[in-house]
Amino acid sequence: MNIREWPVEERPREKLLQRGAAMLSDAELLAVLLGSGVAGRNVLDLARGLLVKFGGLRQFLEADRATALGEPGVGPVKYAQLQALLEIGRRYLNEHIERAPALENPASVRRYLKSMLRHEPSEVFGCLFLDTKHRPLAFEILFRGTIDRASIYPREVVRRSLLHNAAALILCHNHPSGNCEPSQDDVHLTLMLKRSLALIDVRVMDHVIVGDGEPLSMLEHGWLVG
Repeated sequence: MNIREWPVEERPREKLLQRGAAMLSDAELLAVLLGSGVAGRNVLDLARGLLVKFGGLRQFLEADRATALGEPGVGPVKYAQLQALLEIGRRYLNEHIERAPALENPASVRRYLKSMLRHEPSEVFGCLFLDTKHRPLAFEILFRGTIDRASIYPREVVRRSLLHNAAALILCHNHPSGNCEPSQDDVHLTLMLKRSLALIDVRVMDHVIVGDGEPLSMLEHGWLVG
């Protein structure tokens, strides 16, 4: 059945306008973005098929260009619109955390860090640099590859902290496996960086590990003591 023949309250776009975007399923949200279906499949069926094939909304949105464009109903225009949507989301989160000290809104900080790191196919390590009032100054990814004590150079973290005139920072890295549990190397690395940065009076406020689900705060779990 053509989606135009559905009851108005069941059509994804009309449902969004009447009840709000939060009431839509992943497939319904994707259907709104795609706009139209293909021959023999309405837009909601198309969206459901894409989510099943890719394993979920995030996996589809993070698919490389060639793979996405190989799917029926996903042309260059729609692909560009989806990529623009992802970037708008990241910039929105970035502006949101700049409005208040990071420690007053830790949930927003974690959502922001997740948006910056979760899509990375390999491990990356970054820093959110903060001023004296713990407001964000800048975010940078400093290292790529397997994260351990041998691959992270404290002098580079110190150098970037001095460059931004940071008074504090939040360390972060991702686990592409999805498991946020820190390794012993994660804990040892955090304490090593904490000691190194203390020499220049820069405080490590937290180390956030991004995986599936809610990012993990090493501070909240007591791994930042030492």
